[in-house]
Amino acid sequence: MTLATLHDLHRPLGSTGLSVSPLGLGTVKLGRDQGVKYPNGFTIPDDGQARQLLDQARQLGINLIDTAPAYGTSETRLGPLLRGQRQEWVIVSKVGEEFEAGQSRFDFSAEHTRFSVERSLQRLETDYIDLVLVHSDGNDLHILEHTGVYEALARLKEQGKVRGFGFSGKTVEGGLRALETGDCAMVTYNLNEQGERPVLDYAASHGKAILVKKALASGHACLSPGTDPVRASFELLFAHPGVASAIVGTINPLHLAHNVTTAAAVIRGS
Repeated sequence: MTLATLHDLHRPLGSTGLSVSPLGLGTVKLGRDQGVKYPNGFTIPDDGQARQLLDQARQLGINLIDTAPAYGTSETRLGPLLRGQRQEWVIVSKVGEEFEAGQSRFDFSAEHTRFSVERSLQRLETDYIDLVLVHSDGNDLHILEHTGVYEALARLKEQGKVRGFGFSGKTVEGGLRALETGDCAMVTYNLNEQGERPVLDYAASHGKAILVKKALASGHACLSPGTDPVRASFELLFAHPGVASAIVGTINPLHLAHNVTTAAAVIRGS
């Protein structure tokens, strides 16, 4: 049996011109083990393990990598780990949330947005970031309408430092507003939570991109016995035409391979 991969299943990231794998690799676990909502504890991988995980993801056809300043040392580690591979990855990072001394704080000002993107460029050792999302604290409409963060990201896009921008929010209203002038919304959508579905519907009808966070309910998916929760999750996600990619945050090579095999089977209808 040949190993299933996602190489021939890449799809458009809305109208950004970027093409992404239907699964993306989330990297919070490469840089942070405090204040994360996972059912089991974990150890942050060392550089050798992280490099193996990234190599495996690439071999499986994953080209989308999701990081953030709030993910501890994730960006700083990815810079050297991805050296020489920049053209092979679509890198998503964030602005707005900082994580220091075990606490999150938020700053959506235009000034901090510019500072944050410049810092991410340095950490990731790149001249541009493919997609920058606003890391919402939940006050989605206030952030979009009163802080200057979106205007700053639009300017950074004009300057070529960012290829696309969008919003990782927590409300339907925020997701819809974010897509009016932005390229992408990152939404929670899984077997347990489907309240943000109207954002997916809007994206599908307006040529915008959707990235799904907590696609596997952060490992908490609950189903009847005998049902594969990963397959059931992906059947839900990939049935919706608005979904470009689902971010999975595993650092377990077996889980990653299973996720890819399952996603490929669901998308191919086998």
